[in-house]
Amino acid sequence: MNERAEAATHAWRRRMADGRAGSIGPVTTVPRALLAIDAGSATTSVALLGKPWKRWRLLGSLAAPAGAPVDALAATLAARLLSTDPRMAVELSVAAESVADLPRLETISGPAPTLAVLGASRRAVGLLESVAARTPWRIRTASPESHDPREMTELALRPEVSAILVGAGDPPGPDERGWLDDLAGLVGAATRRRPELRVVLAGPVAARAAWAEGAGRPFDGSQERIVEGPPLGMRSGPDEPLREILEGLLPNARGTRHTAVRALLSLADALDRTVELIDIGLDGGLRAVASPGVADQGPAAVAVRTAQAALVPGDVDDAGVDSVLAWTTGSLDRHRMGDRLMDLRLQPWADVSGEGARLRLAATRAALARLAAQTPDIGAMPSPDVTIVAGGAFAVAPARAVALALADTIRRPGVTQLATDHARLLGPIGTIDDPDERRDLVADLADDLLAPIGSLVVVANVPSGRRTATRVGRLTLDGDRNGRHDLVAGEVAFVDLPPGDRAFATLEFRDTVQVGHRARRVAVPVSGGVAGLTVDLRDVPLRLPERRDRRRAALAAWGELAWPGDER
Repeated sequence: MNERAEAATHAWRRRMADGRAGSIGPVTTVPRALLAIDAGSATTSVALLGKPWKRWRLLGSLAAPAGAPVDALAATLAARLLSTDPRMAVELSVAAESVADLPRLETISGPAPTLAVLGASRRAVGLLESVAARTPWRIRTASPESHDPREMTELALRPEVSAILVGAGDPPGPDERGWLDDLAGLVGAATRRRPELRVVLAGPVAARAAWAEGAGRPFDGSQERIVEGPPLGMRSGPDEPLREILEGLLPNARGTRHTAVRALLSLADALDRTVELIDIGLDGGLRAVASPGVADQGPAAVAVRTAQAALVPGDVDDAGVDSVLAWTTGSLDRHRMGDRLMDLRLQPWADVSGEGARLRLAATRAALARLAAQTPDIGAMPSPDVTIVAGGAFAVAPARAVALALADTIRRPGVTQLATDHARLLGPIGTIDDPDERRDLVADLADDLLAPIGSLVVVANVPSGRRTATRVGRLTLDGDRNGRHDLVAGEVAFVDLPPGDRAFATLEFRDTVQVGHRARRVAVPVSGGVAGLTVDLRDVPLRLPERRDRRRAALAAWGELAWPGDER
């Protein structure tokens, strides 16, 4: 952010706090235009917001590969506004030569930092890794049972390692006692060799004499870079307390996925709906659910940010390649798929049409599956009223393909409205610290912020005896000119429902099924979108054929419904 824009932003926030209730007139103490900037690892997105009347509106947005000059993108938006509506541009004081001086809401996200997880046993490493995997850290693990002391020392001293999480059972197990002194001395020496290294101690590591010998002094809690975490139990590990410690060590606490959760809270409160956000980016993912406030208690949210849900992990290994191959219908082998994924990692904006778009969505499905595996607590919640997708992973796929990808991986019986944060506004809006100010802006922008994809209905417990191409029920939309639609067990149905349209969908079945609750006849409100209404009658969770050819055939059959012109 340049100095003039930063000064303007601070001045705007001070005036908003002092004069939010002031009248709207030709001359006002608050700005009538600002920039929302989301600078990610793969994409830089710039949006121009304006207040031409009594509420804020999205005037335009642009996205470009990461590193693109923000001022140039902003100038392009200003020029487009001037050519489209010159009067509005003049009223809002928006001009190509001065747009860079507008106040800014800006988030910056970089590559995931690396955390070394060291344990006195494989069991301890597994417990610690299960907690660290639910954070944005990129994880590297080692234990004396799998690595020799030289390899563990080399891992701790790598320049890309920003922090170490080390632990053992408390009390140590029989398989840990012989290694605990070596581990304590190794980590203590690493802290002495690298004064900038952050260390989290889970278990009796710092109590060992070898720690003081390696670190040069006993642990007394006075060093801020060394944190004592909760004890590591023998049967289960600490979760939330340790996760909060690890997230507190992150170098960028105001990254896009961190601030987006705050904006999601404001959105849930403004809409008075339960809202879920699913974000898949190049270096990580986010899954968060926010509920509207109850009386004066304020809204509540559950959020997990994890590097495990990156579109393409930093290290493309065999397991990662196989996870993408499992969602493809093409003929790529493991080696060629690995090459394609590494190319996607290096050039995320390349090859965004045709087979490249399908490959990107296959990688997105694999990332969504990993995200679902890391968030079983959120997956156990009821289906939210609104599900928002964000991130470049969804940018080049057709709307129906996006709806199908979510239905394939984030599976819960129920009904949800699908939408996308198309201008990447949630992250920048979340940088506003004042919750009332943030909620006011979100309430103004609610209609512009979300682009409707459609509605998704997932039906579970369809009787197993009727899983062939047999009609098991019917769907009726009130006012639908096409009449009733047959529902077939094990299949997906897409029904046209334009954006802005609302209807009641009545689903009638021969036997009892589950759509939020168990019944034979269910009437649910649905909203339209580019993808219309999606009704999914496949297994929950989804069970695909084990044989590769049959799996490809099933995926291809569903893909024909979602990809325009797909002949496979």
